[in-house]
Amino acid sequence: MELLLWRHAEAVEGTPDLKRKLTVRGEKQARQMAEWLGKHAPKKLRILVSPALRCQQTAQALGLPFETDKRLGCESNVPELLAATGWPNWGAESAASGAVLVVGHQPTLGQTAALLLSGTESDWSIKKGAVWWFSNRTRQGETQNVLRAVIPPDFVRQLA
Repeated sequence: MELLLWRHAEAVEGTPDLKRKLTVRGEKQARQMAEWLGKHAPKKLRILVSPALRCQQTAQALGLPFETDKRLGCESNVPELLAATGWPNWGAESAASGAVLVVGHQPTLGQTAALLLSGTESDWSIKKGAVWWFSNRTRQGETQNVLRAVIPPDFVRQLA
């Protein structure tokens, strides 16, 4: 299975939190990352998005259908995120070909990344607009989580 964690792009400050929009810079970050994802992400991609406006706007940059999932909201946690995605066994027998993109928030995304790489939830920081890409595989009977890529939004234009 593939799991891509995409933190929403830069958003305006203020309240209510769920209604915060992307800044002009955030819109650019979302477009650039969406272009990169369009070229590199798995073609069969299930996209799950927080109900927060800034996450919805970030996901819309992809131009693909997505599902809004309340379990990925501002107050979500790692178990809720993993349950929403079905990690690591989404699609059960076809898990190897399953791919899920989550558009969400800190600290949940960073805590999820920490758990997948170190086995322990920790407060790791994921930059606004960045994507962390994980794979799950079995080698010699052992399940492994593999970090495939970390792409910050300001690096995407350098990859083009």
